[in-house]
Amino acid sequence: MTDSNKVIINLALFGVTQSGKSSAGNTLLGSNDFHSSFAPCSVTKGCSLGRSCHLHSFMRRRGHEITLQVRVLDTPGYPHSHLSKKHVKKEIKKALAHHFGQDGLHLALLVQRADMPFCGQEASSPIRMIQKLLEHAWRNYTAILFTHAEKIEECGLCEESYIQKAPDTLLTLVNSIRHRCVFQYKKGSSLNEQRIPILERIMEFIKENRYQGLTFK
Repeated sequence: MTDSNKVIINLALFGVTQSGKSSAGNTLLGSNDFHSSFAPCSVTKGCSLGRSCHLHSFMRRRGHEITLQVRVLDTPGYPHSHLSKKHVKKEIKKALAHHFGQDGLHLALLVQRADMPFCGQEASSPIRMIQKLLEHAWRNYTAILFTHAEKIEECGLCEESYIQKAPDTLLTLVNSIRHRCVFQYKKGSSLNEQRIPILERIMEFIKENRYQGLTFK
């Protein structure tokens, strides 16, 4: 936060290959900063930071209208189809310290496709890395961003029933982070129809932490 009427939030995206991290990052930013495409292998090979334009009058705080700016760190898929786990972890750790070391990370977003099962070692790898990077604070600074959430509606489910029917591994994770989940739907005539509800939900999580960021040495 640079002044009383402006809030900057720092987000980092984690997930397996083709989970939709870069696409989700573009939605959060309201731009096309990150290269996103379908491929049989990992597309993102390095960490990159994107900054959104200012969202004026995004919310009210203490009687004042607040301008919001979003900064998003996109990261390589983990596990990666070409890079070792050790290399990816090292690069992400370095990027977190470089971009958010002083200002702090407000939320780590585990990006998970709603139409893909969350089970097995590969699905659990990104959350294990988040735990190592954020250490004891990971539960308070982690949320799940479900992409392709329109598939849930196509199956006749609501968000709550989707979570209730999830595998035990996912249910345990959701309970650990106190049900911090947000769903991204590909619908609406404008990007803001997708973007604003997601940001509003994310701000609820950040408010729970009193807008405090997790700093890195």
